[in-house]
Amino acid sequence: MKRVWLVWSIGVFAYVVAVLHRTAFGVSGLAATERFDVSPAVLSGFVVLQIVVYAAMQIPAGVLLDRFGSRAMIATGAAIMAVAQLVLATTESLPLAYTARVFVGAGDALTFISVLRLVPVWFEPRRVPLVSQLTGILGQLGQVLSAVPFVLILSGAGWTAAYGSAAALGVLACVLVVAIVRDAPPGVEVRSEPAGLRAVGGQIAVVWKRPGTRLGFFTHMGTQFSVTTFALMWGIPYLQSAQGLSAAAAGSLLTVSVATAILAGPVLGVLSGRFPNHRSWLVLGSVLGSVTMWSVVLALPGPAPVWLLVLLIVVISVGGPGSMIGFDYARAFNPSTALGTANGIVNIGGFLATLIVVQVMGIVLERLGGYTFESFRVAWLAQYPIWVIALTGILISRGKARRVAGVSPRTLRQVLFDRSGGRRRKLADSNRSMFEEDQQ
Repeated sequence: MKRVWLVWSIGVFAYVVAVLHRTAFGVSGLAATERFDVSPAVLSGFVVLQIVVYAAMQIPAGVLLDRFGSRAMIATGAAIMAVAQLVLATTESLPLAYTARVFVGAGDALTFISVLRLVPVWFEPRRVPLVSQLTGILGQLGQVLSAVPFVLILSGAGWTAAYGSAAALGVLACVLVVAIVRDAPPGVEVRSEPAGLRAVGGQIAVVWKRPGTRLGFFTHMGTQFSVTTFALMWGIPYLQSAQGLSAAAAGSLLTVSVATAILAGPVLGVLSGRFPNHRSWLVLGSVLGSVTMWSVVLALPGPAPVWLLVLLIVVISVGGPGSMIGFDYARAFNPSTALGTANGIVNIGGFLATLIVVQVMGIVLERLGGYTFESFRVAWLAQYPIWVIALTGILISRGKARRVAGVSPRTLRQVLFDRSGGRRRKLADSNRSMFEEDQQ
């Protein structure tokens, strides 16, 4: 049992460091503007390019994960990000800095789904939903590292020291993963056989056709992008330039986001495990809560009171652990041999939405005069079309998932519950393949 938690802890540590790498540029946005002498649109391009690579790599990363296993993928991702951050620490060249962020996105893409893959292999089935939530939650401690110690180093010792420290943590993560993490307990094999491009393409198509996969995709899209956009790029500039907060106060509010995720995640994990057929209502509640809070804040004619900003951050931050429900759908509707691919598809949802919103906001801010209150108020409206798309996708795919299962909502709930508990129920032959997993 101790080995189980040790392997998982090292995997989570690697994910924490990956989140630090992912969010570091967002909290150093103003410093980056001065260092590289760029406009808001060009600055947003750093994050957009990183997210484009991250999103584009999800399916290839999932396929590679199914082939090579978690240990190789996590270690490779950590090494790539460490080198990229070291380059960013030492360069003042804009093209080279862009290239470094590309590789941060690539290494980041290999990490999360690989850590998540360890959970159902190492833990008892009934613990999987909760441990999956804890994985996502604890990973967000990387955001705390970027918002507090990274910012302190950046403002004190400077850019090179801050990014050099991040690179050093990446090296440490790589070494620990190689030394301790294993793909599965002794005697358990989780890798699939090598397959050609045609077979891989066929697997991707089959996984996407499952309505549970699409439900996970739109779940991740609707819940995750708002808080990710806030944390990765525009939150700190918005709080400082439009809301008038100091750098320290703005960074502290980002820690509220992490604290919220830590508190909300276990609750959502328990509720998802006990009421699988009602988890979509948790998702819809999270999305509608974010829509409501942003509407209230953006409707104000001037800066919002601090308490309202805190409430905004609390509500949108629930979307972080809420997005993990998307991976529950992927696990419930796909066999274990395709789980990496399914998780990769789901993970695209939120980050695809994030890159669109980040880029649109950068263009709007540049055209409306930069980091002003009115410019930001218009720019944040870019979120609303994404919410409409996500909500529509959730409602349609939820209905299809139930119809394709060919069971009543109550029976479907029992099927998903039994699946989480490791027990198999007998379904109609035509529907059984969607729920069955290969036994290890």
